[in-house]
Amino acid sequence: MRIALCPGSFDPITLGHLDIIERAVRLYDKVIVGVVENPNKSHLFSTEERVEMVTTSLVGMEKVEVSSFNGLLVEFAREHQVRVIIKGLRAISDFEHEFQMAHLNKKLASELETVFMMASPEYMFLSSSAVKEIALFGGSVAGLVPDNICFSLKNKLNKP
Repeated sequence: MRIALCPGSFDPITLGHLDIIERAVRLYDKVIVGVVENPNKSHLFSTEERVEMVTTSLVGMEKVEVSSFNGLLVEFAREHQVRVIIKGLRAISDFEHEFQMAHLNKKLASELETVFMMASPEYMFLSSSAVKEIALFGGSVAGLVPDNICFSLKNKLNKP
């Protein structure tokens, strides 16, 4: 079975993330969406909230499993028999960081491959940080995130 891992903080999940996950599902037998617990990074949503939002956003999508993890990505991958890490790229600046991480992961776990998927043109500008900033200032994030995330952001930020 070909199992791929799409890791990320998903704070919150965007339509760009969903696009990458949907495309990965077409290529692999199973896709694990790994919600990263990073105590060194401040998140708007808790790990539990992010897992719930991702799970709700993926309802009806077959061959997908959502799980949170902390620690080394390569250890999580080994525990779940993952052989491929999927990373979405929006710009060359994303590539620089992800290129280094791919080589580091390969050094730690030679059996792992990293597959880079280019963002679809309509999502090249989209990031969770931008979504949070728009929502924080009362702007509409419709068309940038799934509908359930619009609701979650409004509730979290106490915006009408």
